[in-house]
Amino acid sequence: MPIDNCIHTFEQLSTIVLPAHLKRLQLALQSPKPAATFVGFKSACKDALAQVDKTVDFPGCYVFSDQGKPVYVGISRGVVKRLVQHLNFESHYAASLVYKMATEDYPHEMKRDQAMKDDQFREVFLSAQGRLRQMTVAFVEINNDLELYVFEVFAAMKLDTDTWNTFRTH
Repeated sequence: MPIDNCIHTFEQLSTIVLPAHLKRLQLALQSPKPAATFVGFKSACKDALAQVDKTVDFPGCYVFSDQGKPVYVGISRGVVKRLVQHLNFESHYAASLVYKMATEDYPHEMKRDQAMKDDQFREVFLSAQGRLRQMTVAFVEINNDLELYVFEVFAAMKLDTDTWNTFRTH
């Protein structure tokens, strides 16, 4: 029985489909975009989409790399919108990767909302966002939801991004 209109069996996904997506992603990683490309936007507006030669946002997987080393794999139904959020927003909801990075640099017992109101933590948060802006990002379009969700785990494991990726449920 297909889930989310995925026409592939799990065996096909694991042996053919996901490895094919990984090859496309590895190719994209060979010529990533500077993350700073997406700084200064507040949405996936026409100008932001033009940075990736698109007129509409798209579902897919993205990878942030630091000096050529992949450090985070993410997915979104709107990749450009998500990149803009990571790189421009000052909210632990929208910039969750930045929050994780900042928490590593400034361990605390505060709840997320409290931490974001703490002046010292906010300074660390903004510094972490600055580090993210210095990285590069590569992405691939993946239209099927099930393929996209399974691929995130597959790519994170293959690219060894365990520092920032976690799949622990809330």
